Amino acid sequence: MSLNDRTKIVDTNIEEEMKTSYIDYSMSVIVSRALPDVRDGLKPSQRRILVAMNDLNLAPGRGYRKCAKIAGDTSGNYHPHGEAVVYPTLVRLAQDWVMRYPLVDGQGNFGSIDGDAPAAMRYTEARLTALAVEMLADLEKRTVDFRPNYDETREEPTVLPGVLPNLLVNGCSGIAVGMATEVPPHNLAEVCNAIAHVIEHPDATPAQLMKLVHGPDFPTGGIIYGTQGIRDCYTTGRGLIKVRARVQVEEAWSRSRSRSRSTSRRCSRRSPSWCARARSPESATCATSPTATGCGSSSSSRRTPIRGWCSTSCSSTPRSRPPSAPSCWRWSTTGPRC
Repeated sequence: MSLNDRTKIVDTNIEEEMKTSYIDYSMSVIVSRALPDVRDGLKPSQRRILVAMNDLNLAPGRGYRKCAKIAGDTSGNYHPHGEAVVYPTLVRLAQDWVMRYPLVDGQGNFGSIDGDAPAAMRYTEARLTALAVEMLADLEKRTVDFRPNYDETREEPTVLPGVLPNLLVNGCSGIAVGMATEVPPHNLAEVCNAIAHVIEHPDATPAQLMKLVHGPDFPTGGIIYGTQGIRDCYTTGRGLIKVRARVQVEEAWSRSRSRSRSTSRRCSRRSPSWCARARSPESATCATSPTATGCGSSSSSRRTPIRGWCSTSCSSTPRSRPPSAPSCWRWSTTGPRC
């Protein structure tokens, strides 16, 4: 078409064109990228990773495969955005502090809860978990709709046919265009009880279901502060849930004190009753008695006076072992004298 040919030029309002184009773009992001499908609780990238792993027969009883292979097959067959984009999604499916019930069984360094990065995909391996296999059950029987992939060389499922209520038990978070979602994870047993109750009582109220599902169940644990946010989430769809952590503070032991504790433990293992008597607080009243090393003591600097063997007629020379003392008892040759 020449530049002067205006027969195929359509006049349109720029506001209407921007509005239509933006809506098309936002719907593409919502449906095909950022938000999960309520039926299987998975985003398209997560679903394609599980399908690619199913194609590789990575069942729980089989061996692991390199994540580079999984990411490459996912990118080449279903998700044309590069394996560097697929691998972080695969890692999150295997992290037990992100997923309440992980769908990928990872082997290797998959990061930590402190924010440490996972190892490169050429080092880590993965396979499906038992719950992921349940989500892929009967896929080969064409129980769901299929559509052509991006280059129309094969077909991919539009949704997984699994019976696992993944959206409720694992939750999901995503930010799209004009909308976002943040669904907390829940306990699988409680969700199954609620589903059974809804099947038997279709008119069940949120108050009745809250007696079965007491609240979210986060993979990191913690304590939910208050219940008003839970009620708001379950009744209106919007709410604020505050989570507190339980902290346990452990004091650090000095080197000398740590040596003393280890010495006491070795002593108590060899002669518990005698060493307990030797370490008793009442032995401090025997300040003028000769000192003796405990049985099994590895340090000559620790001297424990023996209660009941104090004598007013102390001598400056080592004395013989009393008849009632254990065989490992001996007088100190370096300790103070009376």
